[in-house]
Amino acid sequence: MALITRDVDRFEAARPRLEAIAYRLLGSSSEAEDAVQETFLRWQAADVRRIEVPEAWLTKVLTNLCLTMLTSARARRETYVGSWLPEPLLAGDPMLGPADTAEQRESVSYAVLVLLERLSPGERAVYVLREAFDYPHREIAEILDLTEAASQQIYHRAKKHVADGKARTEIDEAAARKVVEEFLAAATSGRTEPLLRLLTQDAVSIGDGGGKVPARAKAFEGALAVATFLRGLFKPSAAKRALVGGAAEIYATTANGGPAVVAVVDGRVVGITCLEVTAEGITAVRSQINPDKLVRATERWAAEGPGGSPLHTL
Repeated sequence: MALITRDVDRFEAARPRLEAIAYRLLGSSSEAEDAVQETFLRWQAADVRRIEVPEAWLTKVLTNLCLTMLTSARARRETYVGSWLPEPLLAGDPMLGPADTAEQRESVSYAVLVLLERLSPGERAVYVLREAFDYPHREIAEILDLTEAASQQIYHRAKKHVADGKARTEIDEAAARKVVEEFLAAATSGRTEPLLRLLTQDAVSIGDGGGKVPARAKAFEGALAVATFLRGLFKPSAAKRALVGGAAEIYATTANGGPAVVAVVDGRVVGITCLEVTAEGITAVRSQINPDKLVRATERWAAEGPGGSPLHTL
């Protein structure tokens, strides 16, 4: 059924919210866009005059599409080369969604996106809809074809799984930049001692190259192992420049609301390293270097610019 302009406008008004939901559910901007586009096609094919609450209808269709995609994605990740990490989004990306409350900001933090991988697709959907978008359990139950009591039970179970991770520290943009500056100063010093002072004893470092860029399949664990790895990673070399296609400029920024290091070669983002910070120090260093997961970041970088000078060049 052909849509009139008003119906298209109604969908477009809902698109930012739908994309933000899909990104939190899937951890990928391209998959989120695919899910939203499929939702639009179903909206286009529906008799929208019979849909009493369009926003609820769209959310239900989108969420169930994402659940199907999550199930198939998990099967693909069993054969994924190396470690799988979510796609980070740079500061200001509209797909990050609402950030008015601490719960909303934490729900899209890189650390929480990683933890959400522990949840079943259903648990993830309930957690995202409740925690990030404040849907009442009655509506979540209707979206997922559950009872309200089941939605509440699933939410509490999912929240416990996420809370089992370390107590993360929320910091503002200025503090995040300071964390990155201190981290880069230590990482480029050529010594492990400055890094050891910033890292927690149980710190981990992991990277996702997707089989397209060399990345260790297993995480480095423990402060000394992580510090030793980082000292080598941030040491300039001709081999590194050949691998990424030139000298990489290193910037301090935020991704998913947290401190991040961005490596850029000729305007192309070649790596985003997200730092997870607790009261004790930096507890996780997660690097996304799979070029397929940096396309949106490169587009945003080109549109917004670096917002400052590089802190280092590799």
